[in-house]
Amino acid sequence: MKFSLPAFLPRLPAQVWILALGRLLSQVGTGFTLFYAPIFFVNQVGLSATQVGLGIGSASISGVLGRVLGGSFADSAFWGRRRTLLLSAVISAIASFNLAFANSFPTFVIGNLLMGMGMGLYWPATEAVVADLTTPDQRNEAYSITRLSDALGLGLGVIFGGLVISTTGFYRALFIVDGISFLVFFAVIYRSIAETNPSHEKQSTQSGWKIALSDRRLLIYAIVNVMFTSYIVQVDSTVPLYFTNFLQMSNGQKGFAPGTISALFAWYLVFSVVCQLPIARFLNRLRRPQVLMLSALIWGVGFLLIGVTGRASSFHLVWAVLALSVLAIATVTYTPIASALVVELAPESLRGVYLGVNSQCWAIGYFIGPPLGGWALDQSPTFANHFWLFLALSVILAIWILQVFDRLVKKTNQPG
Repeated sequence: MKFSLPAFLPRLPAQVWILALGRLLSQVGTGFTLFYAPIFFVNQVGLSATQVGLGIGSASISGVLGRVLGGSFADSAFWGRRRTLLLSAVISAIASFNLAFANSFPTFVIGNLLMGMGMGLYWPATEAVVADLTTPDQRNEAYSITRLSDALGLGLGVIFGGLVISTTGFYRALFIVDGISFLVFFAVIYRSIAETNPSHEKQSTQSGWKIALSDRRLLIYAIVNVMFTSYIVQVDSTVPLYFTNFLQMSNGQKGFAPGTISALFAWYLVFSVVCQLPIARFLNRLRRPQVLMLSALIWGVGFLLIGVTGRASSFHLVWAVLALSVLAIATVTYTPIASALVVELAPESLRGVYLGVNSQCWAIGYFIGPPLGGWALDQSPTFANHFWLFLALSVILAIWILQVFDRLVKKTNQPG
């Protein structure tokens, strides 16, 4: 399959572009719900911020199992990458339709548990497909393209979701659209993506995970990766609620209106899209651990600016735009490099399992992040404002861990 691309886009295999298109479509549905679910379930269903944080975090419980199965399935001769992606799409669609009708804490948790399982199966398989189809020199840009598709889809979803809410106030429709988007993703994978698993070895699930979990480099990296993923979830789930309920505007209004929240996070995602490829190309000149250290510094600055937004007496919108712009740069310097780095560490026959460990970091981050953020926002306004300073200071630990990891990788790569 051949088609022409604009000159500024990287030359990648056609299946990478098709996968990116499928991801864009599914992320449109996710964008409908991601930023509005906490607001809806707190302000309309009546759950507390802590309950919503626990509910969203509960996805990590099933997500742990899903990622174990997803990594093993992706490497297996029977399931492979393709069937694992199809199974993921079906489970995620069921989860979205469940959330569309959730009206209590137990039903909210059930929906999130199903979503965690679907996402757990999805991530190792989709990241392994990209690795299979690309060379090491292409991977930064290949992962940037797929992440760009995610961000663009989320941006479109946030924009259209905001329009639906501002005109109808019908939040539940957003979850129905999310479910439909997963069914569209299923159709794209079924019709257009061939199996890419290069290994036909029948290695046991237990031995594959034993090898991965005995790799000291991977385990040290996993610690800091959990920190990064918990940072991302603060942007996804805590910042929208903080901007809605904690800002004291100069006109006496409490927090931004839903339309303003929609516009802010649309900007965050659009800016991520604009920055993704230029930053990926610029960062090719640095070693990947160095890139992650730079990302940690940018995360720290972004969190400080969120805190400034909450404590400012005026110009809240300006500070919010600046903060989200910095956090967008932090995100796009982290996400493609993280996957490419894990592929470098992994034996070819265990890419799915190694990427499963990488994906487990997201599960753990999503378990820690939402309850932590929800708990912080359930405290006093002063405590909530200082929460962002705590996050900013935590990047010092992340940089130290990355320095330890970098030294170990250099030592492992030395001949003899």
